[in-house]
Amino acid sequence: MALIVQKYGGSSVADAESLKRVAKRIVETKRKGNDIAVVVSAMGDTTDDLIDQAMSLDSNPPAREMDMLMTAGERISMSLLAMAIHADGEHAYSFTGSQAGFMTDAQFGAAHIRAVKPKRVAHVLSNGKIAIIAGFQGINVDGDYTTLGRGGSDTSAVALAVALGADICEIYTDVDGIFTADPRIVPTARRIPTIGYDAILEMAACGSKVLALRCVEYAQRFSMPLHVRSSFSHRMGTLVVPDGIDARTLPNIDQ
Repeated sequence: MALIVQKYGGSSVADAESLKRVAKRIVETKRKGNDIAVVVSAMGDTTDDLIDQAMSLDSNPPAREMDMLMTAGERISMSLLAMAIHADGEHAYSFTGSQAGFMTDAQFGAAHIRAVKPKRVAHVLSNGKIAIIAGFQGINVDGDYTTLGRGGSDTSAVALAVALGADICEIYTDVDGIFTADPRIVPTARRIPTIGYDAILEMAACGSKVLALRCVEYAQRFSMPLHVRSSFSHRMGTLVVPDGIDARTLPNIDQ
């Protein structure tokens, strides 16, 4: 048995059918004997739509109110995903970032995680249930909702994995891992099976959008193995691992 944190991006949960497919994958992972917590982004273009609505009302909206609005997208996807899992025969509980114990500074729109205290998440896992957590968000010392900026859900997933002592953090996207170039633009691009933190940090610093810089830095600081893979297939993705770790010893990589 392993403790696995999975993260699903907006393209993976874009609509009801996508949510059903992701729920099926989560249930399969659970029924293999694993404990599983899931961090989820807002569905599809929800965040962009919310920004457009805000700008149509106020061209310079208050940062606090924008963060209050931005957290709504993940709340929708987390609760719908929990329902889809329930329909598949498993019990899931959804939590906002604040309910999951994500404490941040007060920098609206680009907050930094100060601490993660996932007591409620750990309690759900200890009872054999699935926990669904809204990514990209937390709460500051004043009790205001905050968002983590670009790549925030990836960072949420890694931070949660570290706080829970997970065996691996799986980052699900719409491509089969990390490639030598964007495979949607360069058809001859090759998938990189295994890569170290320093190399992926260099790629992120050069503009690669597969993983956010903060996410990889957090993983490196706490030696949290990552598996970047597609939610649309069961092919192996790319393992991002600390030096000296044999990738074959990591859980759940044979799917």
